[in-house]
Amino acid sequence: MRRNLLIDAGRPRNRFASHAHGFFGQDGVAPAQIIAAAAAQLLKYPTVTLVKGEAQRVCGEISDFHVELTDGFHARARRLILATGIRDKLPDLPGLEARWGTSVLHCPYCHRYEVGGRRLGVLATHELSVHQAILIPDWGSTTWFTQGIVEPDEEQAALLQARQVSIERTPVAQVLGDAPDLDALRLVDGRVISIDALFIGARTELASNLACQLGCALDEGPLGPLIRADGFKETSVPGVFAAGDASTAMTNATFASASGVAAGIGAHRSLVFMA
Repeated sequence: MRRNLLIDAGRPRNRFASHAHGFFGQDGVAPAQIIAAAAAQLLKYPTVTLVKGEAQRVCGEISDFHVELTDGFHARARRLILATGIRDKLPDLPGLEARWGTSVLHCPYCHRYEVGGRRLGVLATHELSVHQAILIPDWGSTTWFTQGIVEPDEEQAALLQARQVSIERTPVAQVLGDAPDLDALRLVDGRVISIDALFIGARTELASNLACQLGCALDEGPLGPLIRADGFKETSVPGVFAAGDASTAMTNATFASASGVAAGIGAHRSLVFMA
């Protein structure tokens, strides 16, 4: 019953994957298809306007925000919901980018079943990588490539041994195979280790600087910065809400959509009680 303007640049984080998994009711559906269906459903409501474009500047305060798109389009709003997402920062390793979302994967709970029973690798990018290496063996024989970044402590080493994880400390130099498939990893000493899929807990960054333009407080998450938000997803700036991967350390389509519900309710409550 309120007017809503949705600005969409059309670059969702999961656009590199051919199919979505772990999203209840949407298993095996292409991300672009999910978005198209959602847009069609939203546009059945006369109060919703969808604009294809990218917001580049935002300013103002509660009840009087101004948003400008790259094409010059300008809009005003009483409340803002930032659902701008994050970007994955892949290690500088030849061959990774061409396989991202297919045989080089981020979320083990989104993709592991599809590569189950195969030869799996985990490439360390930070200290939390050891936790990923301990989880992955449920789906296949696992080699953990430490890249010289992290060493397991005594407890972690015992878990890795119990989980029959092979540890390779020689750094990886190259990804091999006909992209987007993956056959093996070549190490800097020339050795080649055969694997079929590689998991990377990539570091992340905010995909947009709109939150910073508005002065929203940020927190340092386990993999990168996050927009600070309360239970109803309101940021430190009154009238500005944040939803999705940019505002939660648990990055997953289901968590992202749930936070969108909270942000929508929070924005409506704000309009009612702070009108």
